[in-house]
Formats: sequence, structure tokens, C-alpha cells
Amino acid sequence: MIRERLKRLNPRWVALLSFLAVIGPGIIAASAGNDSGGISTYSVAGARYGYAMLWMMLAMTPSFVIVQEMAGRMGAVTGKGFAALIREKYGVRPTLLAMILLLASNAATTVAEFAGIAAALELFGVTKYVSVPVAAVVVWLLVVRGSYRNVEKVLLLLSAVFVSYIVATFMARPDWGTVARAMVTPQIVPTQAFIALAIGLTGTTIAPWMQFLVQSNIVEKGTTIKKWALAKWDVIIGAISANVVAIFIIITTGTVLFPRHIAVTSAKEAALALAPLAGHYATLLFALGLLSASVLSAAVLPLTASYAICEAFGWEAGVDRSWSEAPAFNALYTFVIFLAAAIILLPAVNLISVMLVSQVVNGMMLPFLLIFMIRIINDRRIMGDHVNGRVLNVVAWATIVVVISLTVLLLGMSFLGIG
Repeated sequence: MIRERLKRLNPRWVALLSFLAVIGPGIIAASAGNDSGGISTYSVAGARYGYAMLWMMLAMTPSFVIVQEMAGRMGAVTGKGFAALIREKYGVRPTLLAMILLLASNAATTVAEFAGIAAALELFGVTKYVSVPVAAVVVWLLVVRGSYRNVEKVLLLLSAVFVSYIVATFMARPDWGTVARAMVTPQIVPTQAFIALAIGLTGTTIAPWMQFLVQSNIVEKGTTIKKWALAKWDVIIGAISANVVAIFIIITTGTVLFPRHIAVTSAKEAALALAPLAGHYATLLFALGLLSASVLSAAVLPLTASYAICEAFGWEAGVDRSWSEAPAFNALYTFVIFLAAAIILLPAVNLISVMLVSQVVNGMMLPFLLIFMIRIINDRRIMGDHVNGRVLNVVAWATIVVVISLTVLLLGMSFLGIG
């Protein structure tokens, strides 16, 4: 019956319906990368250096697209998550090390997400002692008590709220000619702070956990290589749109705050600083974007760690599975959510340091996970005819070399005392 109806539809409608059936994993994974820590990092980049880092975001976009596409393709071909493939190819010890690093990074970043929820709702007059516990329970119920389809719909809806940052940029009225020149003119400030922020931008744009997430979601959604021709566009569009949002955040703070030498250390400070300069609505749009981003990532990050660790050690995992079917998966998710929420309620925690350090750690972890990925995706025993082409390998290795070079440069400058 359904097939007969589809045959009578216009081919364009059939293509659209087919695309809508596979949409979700790529857009959710990439959007979750623009989390509270990411938004803070982009805000700091614009406020401190104006448009100087825009060219980096443009240069990173092809790398981001290719890395996400590789992860999704591995999931569609093998039907397995990234962690499971690492264990099969490299054994238990490297997998255990990768999982420890991933869990530590995700837990620290989840703390930053609840900090973002607290900061966003404080702009609306809600204390963190109310907002954080309520948010933790809502996020937990959404994932643990929901189905995959319903969870995906809610996360896609939260992803759509990022349009608020684009609106805020137009309210700031930048000089688009100056913006365009900055996008194609490389600028480097030879200081530790600039290099550390560049690593942070890389770590939050191509966050290591995104590859685990997009691959796990591709597998859970049941996307096979037969559906990959359409599903890959979900991944590509998600990566490009996430970087577009990041670029708009830098443009907004670079337009409004940088010329006035207004230093900020978080997205909340950026939102407050925009009010007298770009209008009250710009602040509200920034706050709304921060809240949506933080809730989205607070749901997704613990989910990523739970998926990856369970895949790595062969335990049952999945949003649609009950406590009795997947006890380790649900327990890990619950542990990370409520631990992160509890830490936020401690009065002495330096939340800004947690946010920025988590982004830099992501940047340092990235090349090691990418090496795992590129070795796996070029293994014909695993991928068959779906291994990387030459261009994809060149871009992937170039990304690894750039991130390692930035990390070594930062460590060298610290050792030599160069400020």
C-alpha cells in the first residue's frame, strides 16, 4: 500500500520524504558541538580578537565535514559504533585508555553544560539551585524514559533554536565587507592565549565525542550503506550549519564587544554586554541560544559516553532499551548527569575554567582519535569498497598534523615562557 502511494508521488517528493526519514544523527551531533563551552569559546574569540579567527573557522569546515562523514560511513557500513571498532582493531588496552579519556572529557564538558543552563536562566532571574536540578531531571527523563524517535525529535527542535544567533548578528549590523576579508585573510597573534584559544576552537568545532555520537546514532537509527547516499547529507548539512552558527557568534561579539575592548570570559557575560550596545533583544536571543545549546548537549554528552563505553566492552546499549535490558548504559548516563549537576551546585567551582579547559583537552585528544579513525576507515577488511579516497585522506591527515602542531607550539611557548 505505502509503496504504491510512493510510486504515484512526484520523484522530488519521494526524495524529500526519503531524506526526512534518515535526518537526525548528523544535525544533532554537530549542533551539540555548539554547546555552552563552545559558545563561550566563540564569544571570547570575537571579544578578544575581533574577526581575526574567522578564517580558522572557514578553514576547519571541510575538515569537520570530512571527519563527521567518515564516522557516519563507518557506522553505516559496519553497523557498529566507533568504540567497538577500536576494540576489534587495537585490542582492550588502547580502547580502555580511549574510554577513560572520553569519559573524563565528557564529564567535564557536561559540567559546563549545566553551567550554561544555570547562566542562561540566571539572565531570566532563575537561581541555579532551581534551574540545575529541574534541568537534570528533565534531561534524564527525556532519554531514560523516552523512545529513540521521540528523543531525536526533541533534540532536532532544540537544534533549530540556533537560528537565534544568526538573528542577533544582523541586529549587531557588522560591516560585511570587513567580515568577508577577515574570512579569507589568515591572521595569527603569536601569544600563548591566542594559540590556546585556537586549540580550543578546534576542540569545540571538531570535538572528539562527536564522532562517537554520530556513528552510534547512525547505528541505532538503523541506517545501512544502502541508505547512506541520503544519510550522508544529514551529516554534511549538520557540520556546515553548526560552523555557520559558530561564525555568526564570533561576528556578533567581534562587531559589538571587540571595538570597545569589552573582555568577556563566558557566553553569559557576552549576552549581558550586548544589551546596552546591540539592544535588549540581542541579549535575549543570546540567552535563548545558550539555554537551548546547553540542554541539547547536557542530554547528548552523557549519551555519547554511555554508548561508547558499552560498545567498547560489548554491553547492551540504546535509548529504546530498559534498565533490565541495558543496566550499564542507563547507569552510566544517570551517573554523569547527576554528578555534573551536583558539581554545579558547589559554591567554589570555577565554571569558566572548567569550560575552557574541557575545550582545550578536546583539542589535544582529537588527533589521537582521528588516527584511530583513519586507520580503521582505510582497512578494506572492515570497510570493503567504502574506504577513503585520496582527497579525504589528505584532508584528514592535514587536520591531524595541524592540531598536533598547535599543541606542540603551545607546550613549547609555555616551556620557554613566551606570553
